[in-house]
Amino acid sequence: MKFKKTHLITLLILLTNCTPSQATDPYILVLGIGQDGGFPQAGSKAGPAWDDPSLARRATALALVDPDSGERWLFEATPDFRSQLRQLDLVAPHPDKPGLAGIFLTHAHVGHYLGLAQLGHEVIGAQKTPVYAMPRMREFLSTNGPWDQLVRYQNIELRPLEEGRTQVLNSRLKVTPFRVPHREEYSEVVGYRIEGPNRSALFIPDIDSWEQWDELGTRIEDMIASVDVAYLDGTFFANGEIPGRDMSGFPHPFISHSMQRFANLPTSEKQKVSFIHRNHSNKTLLPDSPERRQVLEAGFALAEEAERFPL
Repeated sequence: MKFKKTHLITLLILLTNCTPSQATDPYILVLGIGQDGGFPQAGSKAGPAWDDPSLARRATALALVDPDSGERWLFEATPDFRSQLRQLDLVAPHPDKPGLAGIFLTHAHVGHYLGLAQLGHEVIGAQKTPVYAMPRMREFLSTNGPWDQLVRYQNIELRPLEEGRTQVLNSRLKVTPFRVPHREEYSEVVGYRIEGPNRSALFIPDIDSWEQWDELGTRIEDMIASVDVAYLDGTFFANGEIPGRDMSGFPHPFISHSMQRFANLPTSEKQKVSFIHRNHSNKTLLPDSPERRQVLEAGFALAEEAERFPL
């Protein structure tokens, strides 16, 4: 029997699922892969995901789960918080509501923090759910409604983050935030390095460009080399995918540009890259699209909802 070329990360996950240690290894669970508005997006009048709900995708979020301790963390609180928390409860049940050891926020754009409202007394009525955020993000939540009500009612408890300062979550897991260049209307923008006992991950859902980061002294290639999987901004595939608009100035690296920049990386490094945060216009969301095939045939990956990466 002839098999198609399988991405190294997928193979690693499958092999790990066959080992006795899998039941207790911490892991990342992908809860959403879409840009802030998900797929299909509000206001879009036509598209395959309206007609076929199986194609629908939620806004980008990751969960971090430690089966040994029973702890669960979210990276982002999206507008799809309700269904994402439900999926997490099905995969890694927890007796408490919402049963979260913490939420790590990247920045104050709508797809990344609006889900915090679900923790309020109108819905879950959570008690002191830890929310990790940078200084401007904490100030934004503390001084603007309705988020300040979550703080006053102690539905959430804001925890400080500092760039480059590692948060030790437990004896097996730690998280380090780092600044990335992206629109900062209301807050800083960060990505995260997530480290487990055996492997590590990079999470950068939003960034203006790799070249701008170069100018600030950080090369994305060095970051990729330091981890085992890199969930990177894949918002748009290429210029021209939004009809009638010149997208050359859009504050995201096109997947096509990222693939060109990474073209000379060793295969083992390419296989770490998993594009996430994909806009509703991005054809890599469609299972049989030429754009999707192009990414996979070039040796890169496309993050998928419900996939796990063991740490």
